[in-house]
Amino acid sequence: MGVFRRGGRRSERPGPPEPGAPDPSPHTPASTPAPAKPEPGLGDSVAELVERAERPVGAWPAVETPVERGRARALTAKVTRLLGSGGRGAVLGGKVLTEQLVRAAPRIPIRDLATLRAQHPGAEDPERLADLLVAGATRASGTLGAGVGAVAMLPAPPAIPVEIAAETLAVAAVEIKLIAELHEVYGVPVRGSGTQRTAAYLAAWANRRGIDANLLVRPAGLTALALGSEVRQQVRRRLSRSWIRRLPSAAPLLLGAGIGATVNRRDTRRLADQVRRDLRSHRPADGGYWTAAGRG
Repeated sequence: MGVFRRGGRRSERPGPPEPGAPDPSPHTPASTPAPAKPEPGLGDSVAELVERAERPVGAWPAVETPVERGRARALTAKVTRLLGSGGRGAVLGGKVLTEQLVRAAPRIPIRDLATLRAQHPGAEDPERLADLLVAGATRASGTLGAGVGAVAMLPAPPAIPVEIAAETLAVAAVEIKLIAELHEVYGVPVRGSGTQRTAAYLAAWANRRGIDANLLVRPAGLTALALGSEVRQQVRRRLSRSWIRRLPSAAPLLLGAGIGATVNRRDTRRLADQVRRDLRSHRPADGGYWTAAGRG
């Protein structure tokens, strides 16, 4: 069972025909446009970026690095368009960033432990599987930083503050996915409603911690995990802090693609280390959860 939403078919949204596209075939009425390829949303795009990044380092031919960086730039451009609709002032104030992340979080495809074990059959224990997930998320966030850092190196970088805000939002989604799946790996997932799961993982991301075990086992604790003003304020503070920390990467003479990637990788790994320390201190309610997830 996925935590936020199961992976699966992605929604299709027809778009306008590309310039120079051929006329419809005689068998297709002119008034019926051909179906467009579906454009994945933020959650699906983040999941694809992360899950591709989980491949072992040796499985990454050098020729694929620019391709992955191009995917990251496309994802950042998509988020930039989303943020741009709110106006630059709203983005800089943090409200738009917060609302976009709150809206995206329930749509991030989270894999349950059985799915993760099936995708990584070589991971023989929780620590090894967690290592793979952290490596994938770290590589994905680094790729996002490299993409925006490369844009910052241009002679006339376009709307850099908004680009940095878009990168911040995309990296936050990567890290929320990682936190949720680490809870699956260590046998302490949130089992409440969709709203409770979303609030729990958003708060965990904002506080850079694993979820308090007491909230996972007590009904009253889950009830308290409402996506209210307190969680939103925590998320807004964390997003604003992250955005401000990334602004120096917009200075072409100081940083660039390489340093932007390094900063993101370091931050994501630091978050993962803290969450894993917290989760190791929790005792899974089901002592046989790891073996059970590997059957079938």
